[in-house]
Amino acid sequence: MAEQSLDQLRAAHAWAVVGKSQKNQDFKNLATSAPALIMGNGLMQTLAFYQEKGGRHHQDLVHGLLEWLAKNGQPLAGKSRFDTAMTALQNADTDTYMRATEEALEVLKWIRQFAKATIK
Repeated sequence: MAEQSLDQLRAAHAWAVVGKSQKNQDFKNLATSAPALIMGNGLMQTLAFYQEKGGRHHQDLVHGLLEWLAKNGQPLAGKSRFDTAMTALQNADTDTYMRATEEALEVLKWIRQFAKATIK
């Protein structure tokens, strides 16, 4: 069996995240606005904002992003809990932090597209 591309792996993860969202319009709105928040405020600030909000859909998005960033080969390998991920990001070198931000944005492209396609 052929190995999947990184983009296929991102898409598969995003599909699972959107599937867990219970097809909710609030989740769709959060997923749509998340890239702009990350670009404007930074990855850590956006994750902290969503975590502080505490709503189910905010938590689903934070968990989905951290779960992706914690996969083997990703910038936060093994650190999917909010507190350990934030500590890892605080202590990361610039390249690792930028890679985590880029990966978050890449997987969000798929989450946004799947949310738009499936949540009416």
